[in-house]
Amino acid sequence: MAKLRHITITTDDLDGTAKFYVDSFGMKIHAQQAHAVRMSDGVVNLTLIKYRDEEHAGDERGAEFYGIHHIGFEVDDMDEASTQITASGGTLHGERANEINVERKFRGPNGVVIDIAKKWQGTS
Repeated sequence: MAKLRHITITTDDLDGTAKFYVDSFGMKIHAQQAHAVRMSDGVVNLTLIKYRDEEHAGDERGAEFYGIHHIGFEVDDMDEASTQITASGGTLHGERANEINVERKFRGPNGVVIDIAKKWQGTS
């Protein structure tokens, strides 16, 4: 069964936005880089990103899009979940590996970007 475990918000103020979520909701920071802060409440990973440029933004919304960028689900089997998503009308949007996991990205209804992965940092 898939579980919602990841939300990415893009911002132009990483430090201020991170402070808001830590102070307001008790989020714990798990990793911080020049362009990203990864935090969690122990169940859901919240990643804040300040894209460096259009290339890193990865899609037509660009580096200056601010707000909820995408959501992510943990899945047991990446291939099975991919098949199910495409059979339901989702379209493959890309795949990328980072230091934590491999994320496969899809476009769902209304253009929403949805990631699937085996695990996100700080999730249960």
